[in-house]
Amino acid sequence: MSRLGDLIRTERVRAKLTPKQLAKKCGVAESYLVAVEKGTKIIADDQARRILKAIGLREQTEADFSLDDIAATVDLATVGSPVAKTVATRPAPKTEPEAELVASTGGKTPSGHKDVTEEKNVGGSIWLDALTSVLKHVPVMNAIMKPIDHRLLPIVAGKIEGANPDKVFYYLVPDDSMRGFRVHQGDLALIVPAHSPIDGVIMLVEYNNHRFLRKVKKLADFTVILQSFDKEYDAETAQINECTFIGRAAKLEVTL
Repeated sequence: MSRLGDLIRTERVRAKLTPKQLAKKCGVAESYLVAVEKGTKIIADDQARRILKAIGLREQTEADFSLDDIAATVDLATVGSPVAKTVATRPAPKTEPEAELVASTGGKTPSGHKDVTEEKNVGGSIWLDALTSVLKHVPVMNAIMKPIDHRLLPIVAGKIEGANPDKVFYYLVPDDSMRGFRVHQGDLALIVPAHSPIDGVIMLVEYNNHRFLRKVKKLADFTVILQSFDKEYDAETAQINECTFIGRAAKLEVTL
């Protein structure tokens, strides 16, 4: 279910309307409205506002699904496929029996043609583009692994950076021990699960009861070098079986 479809369903239930009743109020097929609520049908934001207004909402409601968040996190050039525009004239108002017949036949008119309201897709909307993907609230963890914030990231092909979306998180860098590698205190490192050392990669590691970001250098004898760089370069040799590798730093978000 999409965030927008969930919102429409929530407000419809709150207004004590059935899908059939709301579809009739909005002049759309019941099957179309049900598909929108399930998130299987893309809907333009102007039509969504029209449906919400028909439910009884007077103000624009986006339920924590802000356009700014979407614009900041979704690459509209790569997410999803373009939605074709269908140009159609507005049909004459249906009589009540005809409208019910259209709803009961999956959006088809008595002549067998699809209801033009269901077929019409409007491109160019930020919601229309963003809803071709799913957004995930990725938690921001502090040094003791407590969530303190979140960031919205798109899920592509069911994954974020090739990993289970529920397993990735941002790590708030607590100090400048990695600034020689251009990682500074206050930066956010996106951590993707990886439980074995990866040579030449900055990883989140637990060692000697401490958790930190370190650049990993694998050696041939089941040891690794954990590299840091504050005011000067430093390196610590450790046995792999004495380290817990939490994940690799896939991206870095810097606040200017």
